[in-house]
Amino acid sequence: MNESRYEEHARLMKAIAHPTRLHLLELIRDNSPCVRSMEEALDIAQPTVSQHLSILRNLDIVESERNGHKVCYKIKNKTVLKLLDTIK
Repeated sequence: MNESRYEEHARLMKAIAHPTRLHLLELIRDNSPCVRSMEEALDIAQPTVSQHLSILRNLDIVESERNGHKVCYKIKNKTVLKLLDTIK
């Protein structure tokens, strides 16, 4: 494995290491929820959810899909899905 691959894995692990992001990823894996559902499930404000989702989107861990006024998410990175399976 070359150095850039290690750096990529380190960025991925750092992004998912936050407890709120881990919880978001579990919700997304199990339900493909919209932002409002995530706010309610985590009992946190929309701007906080959006900040965490932004970090995950910027690293191509999740992707969003707009459905009218709703924005729903799914996990894009298959490695993350495998990692989540190990902690369930």
